[in-house]
Amino acid sequence: MQSTVNYLWKTDDVLGQGATASVYKARNKKSGELVAVKVFNNTSYLRPQEVQIREFEVLRKLSHQNIVKLFAVEEIESSKQKVLVMECCSDGSLLSLLEEPENAFGLSESEFLIMLRCVVSGMNHLRENGVVHRDIKPGNIMRLIGEDGQSIYKLTDFGAARELDDDEKFISVYGTEEYLHPDMYKRAVLKKPQQKSYGVTVDLWSIGVTFYHAATGSLPFIPFGGPRRNKEIMYKITTEKPSGAIAGIQEQENGAIQWIYELPITCRLSLGLKRQLVPILANILEVDESTCWGFDQFFAETNDILHRTIIHVFSLPQAIMHWVYIHSYNTATIFLEEVFRQTNIAPHHQEYYFEGHSYELGPNLQAHNLSRTTESCPLIMLSTEPEEPVGLRYRDPSLEFPKFFPKIDVTADCSTAKGVLSATYRTLRISRSLQQCQELILRGLYWVSKTLKSECLQILERRQAVAETLSFLQQDEMKILMLYESVAGDREVPEIKGLTELRTRLQTINEEVSRCSHSVSSEHQTTLQCIISDVGNKRSQMKEDRSIQQMEACLGKMQLLYSQFKKNRKHLRLNYNEQQIHKLDKVNLGHLAKTVLSIFQDNCVQKYLAALSAHGIRMRKAFEIRKHLKKLNRSLTACSAEISGCQECLHKALDELPQKILQGKTLSSAPTQVYLNLKHKDMLFGMQELQDQMKIVAHNLQLNNSIIQRLNGVASTPGL
Repeated sequence: MQSTVNYLWKTDDVLGQGATASVYKARNKKSGELVAVKVFNNTSYLRPQEVQIREFEVLRKLSHQNIVKLFAVEEIESSKQKVLVMECCSDGSLLSLLEEPENAFGLSESEFLIMLRCVVSGMNHLRENGVVHRDIKPGNIMRLIGEDGQSIYKLTDFGAARELDDDEKFISVYGTEEYLHPDMYKRAVLKKPQQKSYGVTVDLWSIGVTFYHAATGSLPFIPFGGPRRNKEIMYKITTEKPSGAIAGIQEQENGAIQWIYELPITCRLSLGLKRQLVPILANILEVDESTCWGFDQFFAETNDILHRTIIHVFSLPQAIMHWVYIHSYNTATIFLEEVFRQTNIAPHHQEYYFEGHSYELGPNLQAHNLSRTTESCPLIMLSTEPEEPVGLRYRDPSLEFPKFFPKIDVTADCSTAKGVLSATYRTLRISRSLQQCQELILRGLYWVSKTLKSECLQILERRQAVAETLSFLQQDEMKILMLYESVAGDREVPEIKGLTELRTRLQTINEEVSRCSHSVSSEHQTTLQCIISDVGNKRSQMKEDRSIQQMEACLGKMQLLYSQFKKNRKHLRLNYNEQQIHKLDKVNLGHLAKTVLSIFQDNCVQKYLAALSAHGIRMRKAFEIRKHLKKLNRSLTACSAEISGCQECLHKALDELPQKILQGKTLSSAPTQVYLNLKHKDMLFGMQELQDQMKIVAHNLQLNNSIIQRLNGVASTPGL
């Protein structure tokens, strides 16, 4: 036990250790408050006095929620060694988080964004106060859980920090070699003297490596054998990196370097975030100071990401989830363009659903007015053009499962067990994504089918309205023609010829309307009802599927075994009984891994592929039905327009008929029909009655037009 005037701690309660100091968990003697004390070792006192006090001075100058707070500088009572009393971040560091098997392939998107926000904010405070850190790495980014349950990241370890303006340089070398700027690496690691000074942008290189590590779970620059075993190649990779590349890997001894320009498929970040992040990594991982971004541009670009709104979009035809990053003030037009960049579906072909209803996106609608989305409740995007399902892209997780060596090696076995657990976490994440994709496919198909079924009924309703109006018009045409024939007698009247032609037009319209009735067949409605029933059955089956729960149960057992492997690693040797148990644990872990892979490949993947295939067939059927309904809608619209034109012709003929009578036209001497027996007065009365009927037809046309407009609105809403 050691103590200062106000704090005490146990020397085995270590939070972290470095070259010049160790950090312990301590408590305030009066309040019991938990703190961290940084105790400097003898090596630290070999440094110049100004270097020793620099960390105290820097920390006193800084005050920010993303920088570990300095509470006091005290002395150990027994040795008079100075200690820094600081804020305790009880949840480890970013490095410890990345070393957990769950994060072996990088942080989740939400956690990465939190880390990004905290680190950028903390670095911004450093630059505002003219401080260069010089040892940015995951191990120096501490983590604690806030009251809201979210992580808070804080920069720590300012032993290498110093005050430096943007245009100033320094010549001393500090840092950790994997995260060290190549110019500093040459001097500090390769021990090659060089007359070169360094600027504040060395922190940007370290940030770039740290961000890549956090996004992928691995370092960006890896020579064969590892960075610490092949230092010359490590330097070669970092200095010869082409512009735009964000990583370089040498997979074989003396082999070529593979340059990487995108984040790997195993990375858990979405395509939307990758598109924003990769240019930042490419421009701060530049050796040449003249091409490397400065802090101003770095802060501008990272804050641009952090101030964007995330819209979750599920492309139903392609069966892919997208995270769309746009500013809250961006319009729907910009949103549609960004969706196009990710899906290759043109804006004018995009249609949307949200929570079962069509979702209109006016061109000037701003992003902050869009409905709030989540991964489980996204906007469902459809396309007016046929699209083939693409599905979720992923690397086969069976490639990630390492094999145990027969020989007992507690260190190697623990590392292998961690690899198995990491691969299991990834397999489980993929399985959940496959299941979520199937759920969204079924949900979207259900909405589409219900909409199309409703459209079928509305088309029939519209056809009925058009047919009734047409029937009235045909009756009126017949009466007007008879009146004209009674006036004309044996004389040839042009209007009669026009009315005869009009009758032919009406007959043609009638035939077209009849075809529309037959086209909206029960077959369409039956097909849609089958899709709706199938979707309902599949959703019920998915609820009964226990694949995920079975894999989670295996994972729980594997975690217990991994804990035992970590305990065994602490012992140099195992006795005979412990060795036998250790061997059994290796066998059991292998069996559990095989079980997880079997469930994944034989159940999750097979069901997903079957669902994807069925989805393609159903979408093609739905697309054809929708295409046919649109064609019928256009035909009915054309018929309605024709009917309106015919109605105007009849009005005109009826209006001109009194003039024919007043001009002395006589009636036929041998009438054979009802209207031919009418006297002059009775004929005028019949015309009046016919005009009243025409008004009814006009009213019916007006009513029909309103139905047309309403149904046109329905037909134009997204359905496929």
